[in-house]
Amino acid sequence: MPTDGPLSRLATPADAPAFFEFLQDPAIYAPIYSLPTPLTLENVTAFIVDYEAQRRAGTGLLFFSHTPDGALSGYTDLTLWPQWGAGELGGAVHPNRQGQRKGVDGARRAFGWMFDTLGVSLICETAALDNIRTARLLDSLGFRRMGETISTRADGTTRPSLVWEITSAEWANRYSDV
Repeated sequence: MPTDGPLSRLATPADAPAFFEFLQDPAIYAPIYSLPTPLTLENVTAFIVDYEAQRRAGTGLLFFSHTPDGALSGYTDLTLWPQWGAGELGGAVHPNRQGQRKGVDGARRAFGWMFDTLGVSLICETAALDNIRTARLLDSLGFRRMGETISTRADGTTRPSLVWEITSAEWANRYSDV
């Protein structure tokens, strides 16, 4: 997965304590419906193990980004639906990296990588109705708003979410200079 530095790699269960610590900040954890609840080290470890199984099945990937001193600075998770040639990207960067376009630049690289390397034809994204930061990001990258859906969290609770899509052709037309 391309990042703004060479320090991104696939997650392993050994990363669980650092990821658990990273998620303690509600600014990171609260808006993301796909993270485990309740937030415990055991559930975070199971989340990583599940993504290892998804990687083997070709339906998901989980990456962690680190600072040069080894601290966890962000994560990216990919859900893939090979039967539809589609995928979804999630993740977060540490609040000290927000507001520096790192999220926008990283998302643009990741979405391009999904189209170019993984060969998806469609990327679908969701975000909570009040997640202004993600809405601005997706709108600025050219995703089309498709309406609303109900997203289900890992614990079975639900939340209304906005839905966006972009096709590989739309992406190529918009970012042919990359």
